[in-house]
Amino acid sequence: MSDHTVLHVKGRVLTGPDEVRDELWVVGGRITFERPRAAAVTVEGWALPGLVDAHCHVGLDRHGAVDDATSEKQAVADRDAGTLLIRDAGSAADTRWIDDRADLPKIIRAGRHIARTRRYIRNYAHEIEPGDLAAYVAREARRGDGWVKLVGDWIDRGEGDLAPCWPRWALEEAMEAAHRHGARVTAHCFAESSLRDLVEAGIDCVEHATGLTEETIPLFAERGVAIVPTLVNIATFPHLADGGEAKFPAWSAHMRRLHERRYDTVRAAYDAGVPVFVGTDAGGSLGHGLVAAEVEELTKAGIPPVAALSATTWGARSWLGRPSLEEGAPGDLVVYAQDPRTDVRVLAAPSRVVLNGTVIG
Repeated sequence: MSDHTVLHVKGRVLTGPDEVRDELWVVGGRITFERPRAAAVTVEGWALPGLVDAHCHVGLDRHGAVDDATSEKQAVADRDAGTLLIRDAGSAADTRWIDDRADLPKIIRAGRHIARTRRYIRNYAHEIEPGDLAAYVAREARRGDGWVKLVGDWIDRGEGDLAPCWPRWALEEAMEAAHRHGARVTAHCFAESSLRDLVEAGIDCVEHATGLTEETIPLFAERGVAIVPTLVNIATFPHLADGGEAKFPAWSAHMRRLHERRYDTVRAAYDAGVPVFVGTDAGGSLGHGLVAAEVEELTKAGIPPVAALSATTWGARSWLGRPSLEEGAPGDLVVYAQDPRTDVRVLAAPSRVVLNGTVIG
């Protein structure tokens, strides 16, 4: 289909959790609710805004940065699954060239991970000491698209368990530097012990957040700090624990405990009013195109289906400052044969993916 084709989407257009229209058009790659005079190609079904994966690593695999051809395959896998907006939560690769490709998802980048020396996956991050944190945060804030990614905790080989990576003073300097440059900050955190310092220092979001407790959940809710649970990644914790059992038994036991209470943790955070968004952590050890599985995981945790949908559509787009299905917005939408509000598993089988007004599949 050419870029100039007028598209008529009819059936049920979900412009919000409780907002349904009968139709919309896409003209010149943009959404309109005014019927154009030109003939249109019709697509029928249940339409949602293009899905959001708010924790995804295009350009990265388990060993570090990948080449452009591999990055393209990753982006295509996400696109074909209905993910049309990605918050790339840290990548060592330069994927700016994707911005020039109208057939690939839009990406909001957090720059490269910033980690403590020898406290993260090799080849992934800038590995630095606390005195340099603010400077590196400012650098990545200038290079990114409004986000910076820290590694908040990781295994400390001396302790044999997860431990915070940064002292409080360094975090406070880092948050001030990021916010001064107009960027928000998120951090990888598995354990309990790093969370209070990060939130009280001014962080905007926490990835994984498996260490949330009844003491820290109210703090997140009060400060409006979002979480992206990445439950499809947390499902790998038992395997990771088995691999580290001999060398780090305390860490292995800790990882198993975090896994066992993962659903209770997410539900308690949601019930307390903590903003929860969909992210898969694709691109490290996980494959791409897992957004539907993550939405289903949120419902297994007890989040209502419409709220789980919002966490990858209307709510997620608003949080990231991007439009949904509204007048003048880019024609990025996904069409399904059934109502995804009644069964989120419908998301796994899009009947049409429309990106910039062009039907991809």
